[in-house]
Amino acid sequence: MAMMKLPLVAACLAILAAPAASLADEISGPIPDASRVVSIGGSITEIIFDLGEEGRLVGRDTTSVFPEAAHKIPDVGYMRALSPEGVLSINPTAIIAVEGSGPREAIDVLKKASVPFVFVPENYTAASVSEKIRIVGKALGVDDKARKLSAKVEQELEAAQAETKNVKIRKRVLFVLSAAGGKIMAAGTNTAADGIIGLAGAENVVTGYTGYKTMTEEAILTARPDVILVMDGGGPRTTTDADLLANTAIAATPAGQSKTIVRMGGQYLLGFGPRTAKAVHDLAKSLYGNEVSQ
Repeated sequence: MAMMKLPLVAACLAILAAPAASLADEISGPIPDASRVVSIGGSITEIIFDLGEEGRLVGRDTTSVFPEAAHKIPDVGYMRALSPEGVLSINPTAIIAVEGSGPREAIDVLKKASVPFVFVPENYTAASVSEKIRIVGKALGVDDKARKLSAKVEQELEAAQAETKNVKIRKRVLFVLSAAGGKIMAAGTNTAADGIIGLAGAENVVTGYTGYKTMTEEAILTARPDVILVMDGGGPRTTTDADLLANTAIAATPAGQSKTIVRMGGQYLLGFGPRTAKAVHDLAKSLYGNEVSQ
């Protein structure tokens, strides 16, 4: 499973909690000059590598940590706190950014500098992964490559979802974004966590709100999760089992009593890029063990 270092843990927390930028100025179709591209968003960078077009990349954001070769590309900063000066310093001919990149003010400055933008919609479904691939491929002028990669990813996702078709009792999962100060911030609907839980054949116990919010102890007890799912960053700020179980409500749930806590790397689990089928398989295997069909 993928692992993240400390700065990326903080980045992932902010990615999930921050508001998204508007797509009002989205460019469609091929980029006029895609020779020097900056990719913003881990899934966008992964797609460009999988398309074999990484030679165009002159910059990437902090969340772009896979594949390993991405680390050799200059880091222009965190996707929601971009510095126009930092981006322009590498003379890009275009920027391909996942929805939610910003801030809006930075994007406005970059556009005034005549740097073309392609904004890629961010949804949390199997179909959205293929859509991302097709949009990026079209922007780079490699539609044929994108069609092939999209078809491959679609097949992999269908196979991964089919692995849980015979599961009789669906696990109830609570995704915990953080447990700072003893307060449990958890994923509701319309989130990457909610999407990946569903693809893995399980149920998100939180359905009463969208986004990521702090849950009351009463709400946690009522939710009665079988499993607690968390991001694993491998650093000192990672939410530990002790942090979770110190919460009396968590400790009283079926998941807390059985100490059933599943950990996966944040970008791997929630990125909704080309590796999503593998993440779905790994999560399903962690949830259901031998019930998962191969």
